[in-house]
Amino acid sequence: MQVWVFVGAGIGALLIAWLAVSYQSIKAALGNPVDALRYE
Repeated sequence: MQVWVFVGAGIGALLIAWLAVSYQSIKAALGNPVDALRYE
């Protein structure tokens, strides 16, 4: 197998993880803290 297959898979996994973390971080930063505490 080519090494580029593994490099591409690694970059793809990092990109998906980065997008998921970024989405959750932005959602938490823009959300109302009172709403977050209400459901704790």
